Amino acid sequence: MKSFSICSINISRNKGEQKKPVEKAMLVAGHGIEGDAHAGDWHRQVSLLAREDIDTMRGKGIDLGYGDFAENITTLGADLASLPVGAKLRIGGAVLTVTQKGKECHDRCAIYAAVGDCVMPRRGIFATVDQGGEISVESEGYYDI
Repeated sequence: MKSFSICSINISRNKGEQKKPVEKAMLVAGHGIEGDAHAGDWHRQVSLLAREDIDTMRGKGIDLGYGDFAENITTLGADLASLPVGAKLRIGGAVLTVTQKGKECHDRCAIYAAVGDCVMPRRGIFATVDQGGEISVESEGYYDI
């Protein structure tokens, strides 16, 4: 079992706006993060991106904060992109299942316009919430591969 930590939890009230960091959030089974515009009854309830991948983009000369890639959860110490669809993640008391790796970008974001690249389509993952629970930036996570 591999462990990781949560660097940031990010939500947005409306679709199409940048996500903002919060100290804690409630993961709701079958829904996603309470109060996040992208939560709902679908396969991409929660998005996750590793801080290491954000740091790679920072190395290209752009100032980035947590949530700038519209990720709900920013991790440290997890090779998220290596997880297969169906993998289980435990964060605090919550359990998530990976449902999608990466995503197609229909419109190039401001980050892509600035540096000619965006990491979320290649390295981000999406999950559904199987078991809910409160998470915070102090929460630890675990996964098996």
